[in-house]
Amino acid sequence: MATTPMPVHDDVAPVVDPRIAAFESSVEATLLVDPFGDQIVDANPAACALLGYDRALLRQTRASTLHAGELPALTVFTQAVLHKGAYWTTGLNPRHATGQELRLEYAGCLLPHDGRSLLLLTLTDLEARRRRNVDAAAEDHMRGGISTWQRVERVFQDIERENQLILRAAGEGIYGVNAEGKTTFVNPAAERMLGWTAEELVGKEIHPIVHHTHHDGRHYHNHDCPIYAAFRDGAVHQVDGEVFWRKDGSPAWVEYTSTPIRDRGVVVGAVVVFRDVSQRREADEKLHAALTEVDRLRERLELENAYLQEEIRIETNPRGIIGGSEAIQKTLRQVKLVAPTAAAVMITGESGTGKELIARAIHEDSTRSDRPLIRVNCAAIPRELFESEFFGHVRGAFTGATRDRIGRFELADGGTLFLDEVGEIPLELQGKLLRVLQEGHFERVGQERTRAVDVRVIAATNRDLKQEVQRGRFREDLYFRLNVFPIETVPLRERREDIPLLAQHFLTRESKALKSNLRLSEGDARRLTRYDWPGNVRELQNVIERAAILSQNGRLRIDLPDPSGVQPTAGASRQKADARPAVMTSSEMRDHERANILAALEACAGKVFGPGGAAEMLDIKPTTLASRIKALGITPRPRAIG
Repeated sequence: MATTPMPVHDDVAPVVDPRIAAFESSVEATLLVDPFGDQIVDANPAACALLGYDRALLRQTRASTLHAGELPALTVFTQAVLHKGAYWTTGLNPRHATGQELRLEYAGCLLPHDGRSLLLLTLTDLEARRRRNVDAAAEDHMRGGISTWQRVERVFQDIERENQLILRAAGEGIYGVNAEGKTTFVNPAAERMLGWTAEELVGKEIHPIVHHTHHDGRHYHNHDCPIYAAFRDGAVHQVDGEVFWRKDGSPAWVEYTSTPIRDRGVVVGAVVVFRDVSQRREADEKLHAALTEVDRLRERLELENAYLQEEIRIETNPRGIIGGSEAIQKTLRQVKLVAPTAAAVMITGESGTGKELIARAIHEDSTRSDRPLIRVNCAAIPRELFESEFFGHVRGAFTGATRDRIGRFELADGGTLFLDEVGEIPLELQGKLLRVLQEGHFERVGQERTRAVDVRVIAATNRDLKQEVQRGRFREDLYFRLNVFPIETVPLRERREDIPLLAQHFLTRESKALKSNLRLSEGDARRLTRYDWPGNVRELQNVIERAAILSQNGRLRIDLPDPSGVQPTAGASRQKADARPAVMTSSEMRDHERANILAALEACAGKVFGPGGAAEMLDIKPTTLASRIKALGITPRPRAIG
């Protein structure tokens, strides 16, 4: 075609452009259409004769008006020509000016014109061509040759075959609906994705067939359908995260665009382009689940780290169980027997006898040692917070629950939970604790989701739980569930031979902390052994720590209550506190220093220098001690040999 505009009136001057002349004189009905303005720009005389319209009238007619009722098919054909540059179809049937429906073949090609794209459409009357074909076939049969129309027919057949291959290879599904929601066409990709054939869908309302239900089973009313909304509000609707239902009843996650189709400014339908994103969504869901699991594990790890840091601070004896008595050896044998199993353990005994150390020893010798031992002091938890402490809670479950929090059972999953002072658990919570021990399931406070855990429980108490059961303060079934393997700790007064070992262990640790060299004398050991230790090992540790702090010149100052139980009167204490300190003369101070050095030399068997010598005990330099010995006229006694 020419790059100059088509004439607008019939009485214009003759054109000289041969391409315009070809357009005017062509025996093929030809239209020049602006696809974006929906306007017939021009029509040659053959087109006017074929359609029965005046040329001036056709120039004032919209292409969609000429193809009333066929807008979806016209849109698909137009888009195909714009995309491919050329396209062919027999699916468009405009009406003659008299109202008769024409069966035409459309061949379209893209025509650049003044910076825009126009469509050059050639219209062929299929009925007239059929009659010509019959006549031409008879003539060709007589001539034995191939007529021109057969060659043209083959060209268009090749174009149709090529376009059909392209459409069948397209990944997107495409279908059209009219203003009543009825399907006007369905492409092969849509058939493959949905399992429905075009014959099963065309002419039927498509929403009740493929879009009737949300993915969660809720009914999807057509008034809420974005596809139908496109021809109600005239806007393009792009949607992701919905499902189309296949013929076999399975859902297909899709993303789609519903584009309205207009006729003289009135929306009369929509074209829907969609793609199946089920695999992508499945991958997204797996990724989201993995990220959620990573977040959960990170939160759990952070809580474990915080918990273990707290445990390190309150750890009383990181070196384990100390002692050589028969009672300790029996306990160690019990630990060795029960540790490899999954049995619940009940540790009983007086306060301060090392029940937590036994629990740690069991955990460290078990197959769960690579997971943490989580300790819960049941005596330190407020009654209203027991359930949250054990099982965790979700945000908003109660006043003050500002964030999700996992409980001690979930924190101990795969490891060991140590319930210290288990007798303090409220009776109303003991049933929930029993359920977790029996079934391994629980729910966080404020949440219905059931969680599974694998936890070994070690309980400890200084109460007589049998009596608590008889008094109705402790559930009998929970008692038997916890008391599978009982271990009883022996008080310190019944294993006095372990006292010096424990005292020396605590003293060594305190010496390192104070950076001093403290020793436990035989006299100190005898004093400690004679005492009954009502507070057991915990009391012994406190006494040694206090003695180390009060030590002077390397000598411990062990402060123990009077074994006789006689306490000084308040008056005597006040008199001693109010007494003024004695003032010594120079001679008395010299005698006091002499006596102190003699005592140190006697304690060190006359050794002055080196480790264990008097200088070290008095915390003075050896040369200074030697000078004072000489000045005071002290003669060190020779050390005994043998």
